[in-house]
Amino acid sequence: MTGGRRAALTEYALAASVVASAVGAALWFRQNGFLPQPFVMDTNDTFMDWFNTAFWANRPGAYDVWRSIYPPLSFVFLDLFSLPGCYLSSPFAARDCDWLGQATILAAYALTVALLWIAFRRNDRPSALPRTIAMALGLPLLFTLERANLILVAMPAFILAHDPLVRSPLVRALATAATINFKPYLLLPALAGLVRREWRPLEWAGLATIALYLLTLALVGSGTPGELASNTANWVIFQSGQVWNEVNYSTSYAPLLSIRKASPIPLLDLVPSRLVEGIEYAVPLLIGASQCLALAALAGAWLQPTALPRARIAILLLGAYLVTQSPGGYTQLFLLFLVLLEKWDGAGPKIAIICTYLLCLSGDVPIATIIELNTNGWLSGRPVTPGFGLTIGHFLRPGLLILILWALSLDALARIARAHGTHRPSLGLVPA
Repeated sequence: MTGGRRAALTEYALAASVVASAVGAALWFRQNGFLPQPFVMDTNDTFMDWFNTAFWANRPGAYDVWRSIYPPLSFVFLDLFSLPGCYLSSPFAARDCDWLGQATILAAYALTVALLWIAFRRNDRPSALPRTIAMALGLPLLFTLERANLILVAMPAFILAHDPLVRSPLVRALATAATINFKPYLLLPALAGLVRREWRPLEWAGLATIALYLLTLALVGSGTPGELASNTANWVIFQSGQVWNEVNYSTSYAPLLSIRKASPIPLLDLVPSRLVEGIEYAVPLLIGASQCLALAALAGAWLQPTALPRARIAILLLGAYLVTQSPGGYTQLFLLFLVLLEKWDGAGPKIAIICTYLLCLSGDVPIATIIELNTNGWLSGRPVTPGFGLTIGHFLRPGLLILILWALSLDALARIARAHGTHRPSLGLVPA
């Protein structure tokens, strides 16, 4: 069996496991009326990331009353794609009324899947189908869809901004501007151009980002840098008391460090104390080591700007952030797309790709139940009794992201070392 055929069979098998996990989640939903962990335990809150934001897009007070941390583009977009008459009473009433909002959510999901297929097919045709299936039916995108988070809208722009086969500088600049104005942390992968000294595209993207921000700021009338900074500080304080939501679907081990201090969960009654103490000791060391390794790879990439593709540098920048702080498990969607632009070539990329498929598996294995509720399920339209608790995924998923970062950082350092054999290190600001 040739290497290419073996690689294809491996990826199809991994994609089949993702499909099986999605089917398992669907069967669970059919039987119980709610989605299994790590989907959000508030079963009546489906789509509410979208409709809570749209509620404030249709009235004043988004920044001084609701204390939003979203840049103004989010409110301009949702104002365009919502029915104002549905937002007179509450966001929950609007969800049932605003058919345009619901249609836009589904259209954004469909557009994302279509662009994933196009990007993967142009990048590497043999692996395009299993990778598209894994992303389309994988946990990160399905979680985003259930939340109806604006990542659904940012993702198509992110694909256009980082697909290596998009040639138009204007398309890249505008797409990058949209991603940063929807999700400011996406500035990090955009800085890959800085490491590669691609000054002109970086300048265009910067100007487009500022112009789009100023335009939407003028349209909304609020959302100044000062307001965003103040609201972000307030959000950090608020999130520090929401430990369970942070741990439930996280990109980082960091939330586990505060679970004993900031949460009423009797953790030591559920898992051995030696495990908890081991986590508290090892996690800061692991996060610090991951940051140092990624930084070393980025420093090497600066010395050899042509040794790494742009997408790999973006992975290192975004991955180092996600293993340090978790802006929500669904944010790994951007990182996993970049990983699946890698070729099945070499130990590092192979490990990272396998980890990506594993992170796309839906569902979880419970360790202990913490809370049981009697509530309504909006998706099922009937009363449900969900139970949620600690799971194996809480401990494995952040570890898989760290493994991705380590695998691709070490592979990057190996490539940079080989590049030193044929190219002198470049210390200046002129592109190599």
